[in-house]
Amino acid sequence: MLTLIVSFFSSVYATKWKEFFPQKELEYPPSFHARVISCATLEVLQVYLAWRQNACHSDNLCRTCFWMLIRSGKTIEEAKEALKDCQKEEKNELLFQRFGINYKKLPEMFRQGSCIFKTEVEVVVKYDEHGNPIKRLRRKPNIVHTQNIVAKKFWNEQLVLVKELGGFEDEIAKIKTEYVKSFLFENKLLPSTYIVIRIDGCHFHRFSDIHGFEKPNDAQALNLMNTCAVAVLKEFHDIVFAYGVSDEYSFVLRKNSQFNQRQASVYKTDNIFSSQIVSAIVSFFSTMYAMKWKEFFPQKNLKYPPSFDGRAVCYPSEEILQDYLAWRQVDCHINNQYNTCFWMLVKSGKTKAEAQQCLKGTQTQEKYELLSRQFGTDYSSLPVMFRQGSFVYRMKLQEVVVDHSNIIERSFWKEYSSILEEMPAHTSAANECTQTSVSAS
Repeated sequence: MLTLIVSFFSSVYATKWKEFFPQKELEYPPSFHARVISCATLEVLQVYLAWRQNACHSDNLCRTCFWMLIRSGKTIEEAKEALKDCQKEEKNELLFQRFGINYKKLPEMFRQGSCIFKTEVEVVVKYDEHGNPIKRLRRKPNIVHTQNIVAKKFWNEQLVLVKELGGFEDEIAKIKTEYVKSFLFENKLLPSTYIVIRIDGCHFHRFSDIHGFEKPNDAQALNLMNTCAVAVLKEFHDIVFAYGVSDEYSFVLRKNSQFNQRQASVYKTDNIFSSQIVSAIVSFFSTMYAMKWKEFFPQKNLKYPPSFDGRAVCYPSEEILQDYLAWRQVDCHINNQYNTCFWMLVKSGKTKAEAQQCLKGTQTQEKYELLSRQFGTDYSSLPVMFRQGSFVYRMKLQEVVVDHSNIIERSFWKEYSSILEEMPAHTSAANECTQTSVSAS
């Protein structure tokens, strides 16, 4: 759920960019990391929302002061020093006395953030035989910028919120952020293991059908996936290897990865949490996919934002890691051979049900013979990317390359032993996960 939401959000952000910045190109793919807070009661949810809106106000007040000082001629360091230890009242006074700004008159969205929830509205769904409209209640998103989203009056007036979640009984006198943070439960990843982040396209059968992908393999779609994977390796230097087939990709982080130290987590922890790593990688990949679409499909519009789900698995040794990657390549061969036979049968005139029946219970050799005898196709002569998938790795000169070799055999790993060699831990400090930041500077 977490990865699907952050992936979809990232894709929508990239696809909607031009609507809001028609004169600006999206020069760099933004990424977001996500976490789950399990609110055990409605009271916890109320406190959480109050905490986030309060943070919005505090951060925006600070940023407004900071950038007004910068625009007045101060350096970044001078502006920081001027705001050091300043309280809320002092910041309000600074804005009013020095810049003539009444903070309370700034746009509500800046000061209070945005609250989105669904409301029930009547819409015309069809017309009867006499031309009279037939209306039904439908839920539509509504955006508001209210001063206090957890006030009893505001919340309890939203019938959908009360129906789905319940009404607030009390007002919040004081926000205890540590109380809210205590409901943050994370899956910790084992240290000194290879972390594999595997991402898969969400409902990509439907996505490929709607966008008219060539069956059983669309070279442009696969190369788009490969390009996104290359970008991920360039962005996250702790990732040393990736293997992809169809709509999935597996990214391997080295054993001594210090990824978590670059997350700038507000929770100040030294543990490696799966949500931070998985969401950042899935988000970046999703954004790249949307941004690069036109390079590979210049004649096709992206009809809706794609999304990917992700998971993290730890492998304690090189041997087990190699077994995992071998499994994915074996799966690539099995699926591709079946799909090649299936779509050749369909294109020859059989229905999908008839094609499935023809292939039911067939073994590898029988599929080879079917392709050769019935369609004159030598399976081993098909593009190697279709048969063996793609892998991406970083050469010693830090160049990121794409290859399609056999990674099942141990001989591959002997020849490319440098891929999984551990780099000094301190080199990772140069790598950053670029995310949306609330920092004024």
